[in-house]
Amino acid sequence: MTPPEGAARRHIALLPELGQGLDNLRAHKLRSALTMLGMIFGVAAVIAMLSIGAGAQQQVIAFIEQLGVRNIIVEAREAGDSQTLSRVRQVSAGLTFRDLRMIEASLAGLEASTARKRFVPTKVLPRPYGDVPVVFGVAPAYQSIASLEMTSGRFFTGAEADAAAAVAVLGQAATVGLFGVEDPVGRFVKVNDSWFRVIGVTGRQLVVQSDVGGLPAQDQNNVIYVPLKAAILRIDDALAYYKDEIDAVYLHLAADADVAASGTVVRGLLDTTHRGASDFNVVVPAELLAQQQRTKRLFEFVMVAIASISLLVGGIGIMNIMLASVMERTREIGVRRAIGAKRRDVIRQFLIETTIITVSGGIAGTIVGVTLSRLVAYLAGWSTIVTVTSVVVACLVSVTVGIVFGLYPAVRAARLDPVQSLHYE
Repeated sequence: MTPPEGAARRHIALLPELGQGLDNLRAHKLRSALTMLGMIFGVAAVIAMLSIGAGAQQQVIAFIEQLGVRNIIVEAREAGDSQTLSRVRQVSAGLTFRDLRMIEASLAGLEASTARKRFVPTKVLPRPYGDVPVVFGVAPAYQSIASLEMTSGRFFTGAEADAAAAVAVLGQAATVGLFGVEDPVGRFVKVNDSWFRVIGVTGRQLVVQSDVGGLPAQDQNNVIYVPLKAAILRIDDALAYYKDEIDAVYLHLAADADVAASGTVVRGLLDTTHRGASDFNVVVPAELLAQQQRTKRLFEFVMVAIASISLLVGGIGIMNIMLASVMERTREIGVRRAIGAKRRDVIRQFLIETTIITVSGGIAGTIVGVTLSRLVAYLAGWSTIVTVTSVVVACLVSVTVGIVFGLYPAVRAARLDPVQSLHYE
């Protein structure tokens, strides 16, 4: 008999046992369904938790990539009250243009840079439908540093920035809030007491709902960009007393520059000039990205470990039910052994039934997990991602747990004495 013929005969021999296993499970429908529930909930928990975690992690990673892996961002920690401000000002003047000039003169591989002055207007016209847009005073280089894409119009030029021209570029949310579906290019926006002509609209940017690496949560779409000089000269800030001269610095490095080492240099320079006041954060997106990817791998491992507890409980349930099944079918096992069935045949029969339960539970659990993931995304508005890895891992773990916990009852059934089994009542 050739190997292919032997394999074909073994497969054919399994068909009656498969049918018998299905018949045995159908004979106890409720018990079989309850046994599957452990597998279903376990697989569904693994898939749902991994999909929610993967969605959240991917959103943060995409946001960090949007910040630019070749960028360095310095954010001022501004005082919220006069006592804190007085204490900080005794040792540091805060983030200033002098700091920017010092960094530009000292940092190797610097391709572009800009300071940022941020304002929260007290009044804006047209009156916004939602939250009041935030004003960013920046240099023209900010467009390339932040990788802003223009969906309409253009960004302001160097000449307009030098002349403190009253021009503005709107983010997507600011455009909708101020002008609805109308094209704002060529129209005017009043910020506090100054009018600005809209010359462009930027594309949509990713947003996260929490601080990332020292960067405060901010809707980058609900922003009005104006030239830095225009922001300082034309817009009155009621909270100017509490603020630094500038509140952020954006640096863009050349492709061959060591971003991590450059970040260390920037921290050292500012620590020296600010005399250890710790009134700033230096954010290196490349470092944040590497850290977030490590966190993602650890998070996935923890989620699988936690969710696998459900599968472990399901496996214990399978063992319990299969042991009870062995007791119920002791006489049947004795009859099979008496007419020539070997121990491996009995083991295979019970493992087939266990595999049917785990595979069916894994398939049903996958459907429930994917549905639950989509439901969470719809109701909570979260980003969820069902990956092939999560489905494969959940199903493999469920089948492995089922077979491992079903092996002992199968071996116990095979070790029953045929003579005693025939007399078992």
